[in-house]
Amino acid sequence: MSQTGCPVFTTHVSDPMPAAVGLKVVEIIGRDRLAERAQVLGQRLLLGLTNLQGRFGCIGDVRGRELMLGIEIVADRHSKTPAPELSDAITSRCLDLGLHTNIVQLPGRGAYSGLLPPLTISEDETDTALASLDNALSDITK
Repeated sequence: MSQTGCPVFTTHVSDPMPAAVGLKVVEIIGRDRLAERAQVLGQRLLLGLTNLQGRFGCIGDVRGRELMLGIEIVADRHSKTPAPELSDAITSRCLDLGLHTNIVQLPGRGAYSGLLPPLTISEDETDTALASLDNALSDITK
């Protein structure tokens, strides 16, 4: 307890182990050129999501950066009317197909379904994720 009677909590301030882990992570990111990989695979993912947007009117927007990308699910692309129920159904179907998406729903702003793969994702895994999303969109919107 502190002098005021409140419990004292600390973090890992000055703890060498988390610092060593952080340094190792930074080393691996540089050694394996994971930042460059995120750019290359991010372009592949962005192209795939943009192609899906061209085919499915419920994708109101594709946005993000590198491998942190996502789609906004709307009832109508032109008015961008939020479609939370549709988004929930697509997210659920994606999960059934083995694709976990990070769904964020903001009141009055619709739903944004994020795809946040690991930096180590392969080209084949990226294509599989896009195919699963394509299947989910097809299944739900038919």
